[in-house]
Amino acid sequence: MVKILTDRTTIIIVRHGECKGNREGLFRGRSDFPLNKTGIKQAHSLAKEMISFKPQKIFTSPLARAKQTAEAIRLQCNVEIEERTDLNNIELGPWEGKSKDYIAQEYPHDWQIWLTEPETLNLPGMESLIQVQKRAREGLDKIANDYFGKTVILVSHRAVIKPLIASCIGMNSPYFWHIHLDTASYSIVHYHKKIGFILVQLNQNKHLTEYISEWQ
Repeated sequence: MVKILTDRTTIIIVRHGECKGNREGLFRGRSDFPLNKTGIKQAHSLAKEMISFKPQKIFTSPLARAKQTAEAIRLQCNVEIEERTDLNNIELGPWEGKSKDYIAQEYPHDWQIWLTEPETLNLPGMESLIQVQKRAREGLDKIANDYFGKTVILVSHRAVIKPLIASCIGMNSPYFWHIHLDTASYSIVHYHKKIGFILVQLNQNKHLTEYISEWQ
């Protein structure tokens, strides 16, 4: 049984379930992939895991894979969903929908930056991780204060959650490849008015029977 703590905001940060882009090794960005069969199964398992936390609200990225994950949680927990653009995935411009093999061949220099220090990657039409971190953190700060003393769920994407967690715990660049998140995993941060954010759990995936780990 999860004890509900009212002297802090409990924020459960969920990565959406698996989609075609994950399975095929594509750069997703704003490409609106829905959950695949595995992702739907993952979302249902995740939703059952969320019941004991008794969330008061769910905030989600507007992309289908996140909204479907959020909807599965809503059905189990009977709470309201709100879409937020600050939780939307990174905009990848010319890389969106392309395979990692294609990017490695066509953008060899930038691909190496992605593999080593993606925080510094800056291409025309692409949102930087610095920009992602700024908008996501501003949104989180508002939610943490507006819902102080409550438990809320945020459903978003790997390239949003990693910069967001790094910001919460004061982790400097390069941080991206030092934080790992599986599809349909969840992480927990607490927000105290005097202390700020505390990372309580990272990449919890014990509720999943099947997932792929992406390392690029």
